[in-house]
Amino acid sequence: MAEGNNSEQIVHENTLYAEPIFHVGSFPITNSLLNSWLVVLIVVILALFLQRRKIRLIPRGLQNALEMVFELFFGLFDMVTGSRAKTLKFAPFVMTFFFFVLISNWMGLLPGVGSIGQVALEHGEKVFIPYFRGGTADLNTTLALAIIGVVMSHILGVIALGWWKYLNKFLNFKVLLEIPKKVIKEPTILLVNPIKFFVGVIEIIGEFAKIASLSFRLFGNIFAGEVLLASMSAILAFGLPLPFMFLEVIVGLIQALIFSILVLIYLSIATTAEEH
Repeated sequence: MAEGNNSEQIVHENTLYAEPIFHVGSFPITNSLLNSWLVVLIVVILALFLQRRKIRLIPRGLQNALEMVFELFFGLFDMVTGSRAKTLKFAPFVMTFFFFVLISNWMGLLPGVGSIGQVALEHGEKVFIPYFRGGTADLNTTLALAIIGVVMSHILGVIALGWWKYLNKFLNFKVLLEIPKKVIKEPTILLVNPIKFFVGVIEIIGEFAKIASLSFRLFGNIFAGEVLLASMSAILAFGLPLPFMFLEVIVGLIQALIFSILVLIYLSIATTAEEH
């Protein structure tokens, strides 16, 4: 989109990449990074506020509402983990993901985000660069979240099962070591066990697929929403974007829930012993 008179135009468009606002040394500080820092600050403030509130035996007001929300989440998590003990163990980590992603999604809908910024000269033309951009509309942010979730599932898997047992989920040396011991009694083991080992190698590829799936799903939905709102605003700035903004509020909530539930599923699978 271009703005301005005939002699001078300012280009304003939704880019796939986050635009740098300034640099600290050689490290670029992008608009999505600024927005993510702001979200972290909001989450910390909310956590400190709730921590300092007096917990009542008979809840009321805000405490009652929060307990209802968390009980709904715990019930949903129980269906994934199959155990309230596992739910309580994973809930702090998963709920942090949920609130961070949710606030990041909704922050991109606030007035001024994407519309207040500076003009910079790039490739001989003036380009408008917003100071803030939805954090989850940047692939770098969603990729980092996905990597943290998947890596943490492996760390907890090793802690829960032990490094040897967990390693054999992917590089199943155990089935290869069984071949010399059982080949006389079970000749078919020469065919079956190498296949089992190969299936484990495929699981390694699946772990990278998890990262790609988590990051691109969230990024694609949020970025597409930003482009849609920008297109509707360009057609008619007053009234027309409102129903789409309401839709994006729902999409932001659903995507945050999907992301956190998938992370919970990965945590639950990683910490469960393989059954034969």
